[in-house]
Amino acid sequence: MKNEFRPSFGASLLILGFLVVFMTISVVWLNIPVHIVLLIAAAVAVAVTMYEGNTWDAISEAIVYGGELAIAPCIVLYVIGTVMGSWIASGTVPMIIYWGLKIISPTVFLVTSCLVCAVTSLATGSSWSTGGTVGIALMGIGAGLGINPAMTAGAIVSGAYVGDKMSPLSDTTNLAPAVAEGDLFDHIKSMMYTTIPGFIITLALYGFLGAKYAGQSLNMDAINVTLTALSENFKLNPIVLIPPVLVITMAVKKVPALPTLFISSAIASILAISLQGESITSITNIMDSGFVSNTGIAEIDKLLSRGGLQSMHWTASLGLIGIVYGGILEKSKVLEVFLDRLKVLTRTTGMLVCTTVFSLIGLNFATASQYLTIVIGGRMFVSAYKEKDMLPQTLSRTLEDAGTLTSPLVPWGLCGVFFAGTLGVPTLSYVPYAFLNWIVPVIAIIYGFTGKFQWKTGEIPSKKTYQDAVAVDNKDSL
Repeated sequence: MKNEFRPSFGASLLILGFLVVFMTISVVWLNIPVHIVLLIAAAVAVAVTMYEGNTWDAISEAIVYGGELAIAPCIVLYVIGTVMGSWIASGTVPMIIYWGLKIISPTVFLVTSCLVCAVTSLATGSSWSTGGTVGIALMGIGAGLGINPAMTAGAIVSGAYVGDKMSPLSDTTNLAPAVAEGDLFDHIKSMMYTTIPGFIITLALYGFLGAKYAGQSLNMDAINVTLTALSENFKLNPIVLIPPVLVITMAVKKVPALPTLFISSAIASILAISLQGESITSITNIMDSGFVSNTGIAEIDKLLSRGGLQSMHWTASLGLIGIVYGGILEKSKVLEVFLDRLKVLTRTTGMLVCTTVFSLIGLNFATASQYLTIVIGGRMFVSAYKEKDMLPQTLSRTLEDAGTLTSPLVPWGLCGVFFAGTLGVPTLSYVPYAFLNWIVPVIAIIYGFTGKFQWKTGEIPSKKTYQDAVAVDNKDSL
């Protein structure tokens, strides 16, 4: 049954304002658990919309809708938990840390970390897989080299989102052009105009930060202690690198992410049993509850004691609540009413792009989900881009520039919570160093006001246009 309910603008403003104000007060002063904040915000949204005339049946449908959207990312989170535990137990993560400490200089570490994560995420199409595997190893290397953990986490997030935004294997890369009614590869080509300049600036900034470590003398005693502890507690045979090689190979072969992660975790578990001395019982417990390091060195044990399906409950439950809350806002048309008021700010191309960017950032904070942000924002602005005769990739690119890239910058968002928990660095601490994630939206706004790369129909050939032309020719020939 279609819900015809539509709240007033005042009610929509009250609901969204309550979320922002209550979340800010909680984070800055009251320290209320974020799960409870979102639950209270959801209760307020339900109460206000029901007061305005919404029905409980419609709200129930919205809750189910949000729950269905949350199932897939929650399952991926749980599987990544098993991957993290098995990769540590197999010696894969310790091996990467060991050789990283041996060969990487502090001066180039941040640049290297960003590049490694970019390549990995481009191959896998997943920022989460990148952060939960090589990201953990890079955090260990950075700690050993004396790099600020927030800088390391920022470099990891920046690199991880290159692939999340650009890889044809990424779900958001496929979602954005579908919502904007465009072609996938036209979309990817268009994103190069914002992502490549942003990535170059990002690497330059990491190079500048790394230069500050050029004159820093390394604590070789501490590094040697770490190397010795890793080599004594794990068999660092090159064979333990099979899991990451397998992930990249399967990604290139376009195997979906979930089976790839399952297989990688299974291979790592076999290596843990055959090479590291784990039993079937112990490795399955590690996959469930995480790896517990007992090297006797506090820094290493803190780094390596992580992973497991159970460790993802906090993140997954927050994602579930956040996405359900976003589903309520979407189906109750709270966001639609609010965004309708913003259309007065879309008279020029520059204002249209700028409004789109800030609306998507706001949607990320309101819905805690990049998927809902892309879907809601895309459908709300698609008509405005069509009215200006702009090609679909101009909208789909902006959806990713702002919707995808700012998602890990939201402290209570699913992506922000994941990276904070996985890397052990609070979201607000790594935000200033996740350069790519806030530089690219700025570039998008600059392009909007300067008119650069804001293509209109007929200015550039698109794959979809070409296919339509071929279809017409074939029809005429018949």
